[in-house]
Amino acid sequence: MKLEDLKKIREKASKEIELRQKQARVKIVVGMGTSGIAAGAREVLKTLLDEIATRNLTDVMVTQTGEKGLASHEPMIEIYEEGKEVVVYGNIDAEKAKRIIAEHIVNHKPVSEYVIEV
Repeated sequence: MKLEDLKKIREKASKEIELRQKQARVKIVVGMGTSGIAAGAREVLKTLLDEIATRNLTDVMVTQTGEKGLASHEPMIEIYEEGKEVVVYGNIDAEKAKRIIAEHIVNHKPVSEYVIEV
């Protein structure tokens, strides 16, 4: 590994740490319990992180949680925004995750057809 590669890794890690330490405008929680993973939550998580990075959304944080007890709706994600009700999306795949980032996170319009009642 070259020094240049190590610098890039350090720079990326520093940005991730900075994001975790500051207050995020939006917090996205991905259900990563066994049923969520079996239903494709890893791909959803990866897609969310990729979309956030591609769009340089530095005020959006993504975290993980365990089982929510709603296996029939997995993969699930929850969107927390200050001063707003939590929005829970169910049966999410990579394409739906991209749409949620574009419409809900960027344009502040929840994607109502993916929202589930909990």
